[in-house]
Amino acid sequence: MHASTIRIDTLPVVLSIAAVALVCVAAVPWLWDRWRRPAPGRTGTTVVAVLMVVVACGLAVNAAGSFYPTLGSLLGTSPNPEEGTVADAGPDGRDLGRTLPAVTGRAADGHGSLLHVTVTGRRTGLTRDVDVYLPSAYTAPDWAGFRFPVLEWIPHFPGEPRQVATLYGLPDLLDQQIASHRLPPTVVIVPDPNGEPRLTHDSECIDAVGGDADDTYLSADLRSWALSRLRVRSDREGWAAAGWSSGGYCALNLTVRHPQWFSVAVSMSGYDTTPQDVETGDLFHGRADIRHANDVSATLREHPAPVRLLVCADGAAGDERAALERMRAAAAPPVELTTWLLPPNGHNLNAVRAELPAVLGWLDAQVGQPVDGTGAPGQVTPGVVPPWPLPDTGDPGSLHGTDTTA
Repeated sequence: MHASTIRIDTLPVVLSIAAVALVCVAAVPWLWDRWRRPAPGRTGTTVVAVLMVVVACGLAVNAAGSFYPTLGSLLGTSPNPEEGTVADAGPDGRDLGRTLPAVTGRAADGHGSLLHVTVTGRRTGLTRDVDVYLPSAYTAPDWAGFRFPVLEWIPHFPGEPRQVATLYGLPDLLDQQIASHRLPPTVVIVPDPNGEPRLTHDSECIDAVGGDADDTYLSADLRSWALSRLRVRSDREGWAAAGWSSGGYCALNLTVRHPQWFSVAVSMSGYDTTPQDVETGDLFHGRADIRHANDVSATLREHPAPVRLLVCADGAAGDERAALERMRAAAAPPVELTTWLLPPNGHNLNAVRAELPAVLGWLDAQVGQPVDGTGAPGQVTPGVVPPWPLPDTGDPGSLHGTDTTA
């Protein structure tokens, strides 16, 4: 039995653990004077009782908020990284051609296809799971030769690509939005921003000092791979990023750090600065310049670029509202900042599913249409938006200065 098959959000599980917690609490006074060695016995039963109460409360909150349905989703592990996809296109998408008949068959019924690949970064050497959504138009004869806009969707911590399909239901929603002309046919790339193990490895999508160059992988490496394997647009107006929670911060940070490649970002219940906690550890190791270069509000103020941002915050979440206000204060033309202060709904997957249709509707007016792609894809449309000089983390392959080599 794998962790991904163990449900932790059901009422029987919550009630069972609550019952165990009550027994442990009752055992503390009942055993208090019965221990041969009172000190270790009393300490042990008290600690166990407290831990079980914490676990029971955590499971109750998780079930109420629909955060993590299985133990595997909590731990961020899966025995099947292809879960939720319709085919495996192989390492670096080498078998993409073999999957296209299945993609075409689904397109006949108006469905896009979510494919699984692993992508090894040309610059960083990192290998990660990546899911790719191809809209039904991708294989349609009328769209032959067209290059499609790209939405890079960043999963939340400790999430992974499969959760965007299995928990968010994003592919079905994309099908609906595209079919009703509320979103142009769009290729959606869903990368793994962390790799395994996930539970104590929250990369925050940055090039960490002395760590992995996750920012470079998610920007330069994935872009280079997509341009070489997929019919996607190469200009910045054809690329957007989005995500929820930590994925929202990632989307904002990638976009404002690399405005030469991204023009649009959406943050759903995200923030504007990288935390330092038990999950992230110390990503900066005393480098104030690297921390500052990953502060979204500081970048908006000091390196304004023509990016269009949507920042959503729960009305009852003080930290989300504070981040939204900091970005409001920092943003000035040519930045276009749209902010949504939403009714209190909690920081959970139910809120994500409720907000997604409106978010995709906002993206409809921001993401470019497919374009005739009979010419060479290129890397960057010349002279559109210059990169700003990024500090050097010292990690092999990481972007720094004004290097835009993908």
